[in-house]
Amino acid sequence: MITTYDWILGTAELAAAFLSIIAGIIAISMIEASRQQKILSAWKWMIVALVIFMGEEIIGALKSFGIYSTPHMTHIIPFFILLFVIAALIIQINITKGAD
Repeated sequence: MITTYDWILGTAELAAAFLSIIAGIIAISMIEASRQQKILSAWKWMIVALVIFMGEEIIGALKSFGIYSTPHMTHIIPFFILLFVIAALIIQINITKGAD
């Protein structure tokens, strides 16, 4: 029998996975805009981070329902997300300072 906690947790995980898929689709659609303008070149790295985040949320939803569980992936994937976000931040700082 599903308890109220399980129902709320499952609904939240499904909502997070659905919203992350939408974020991934939006990120992929932004690739063309980031190619056209130099000021948006940091977004290339952020787009990669968003797509990886989409995968992380889907894996989290699968883990929550007991379909697929990999404990090491919950630490490795956020490392790469953080790596790409830091790269985007450094690139954006260089663009703002005017460095080529």
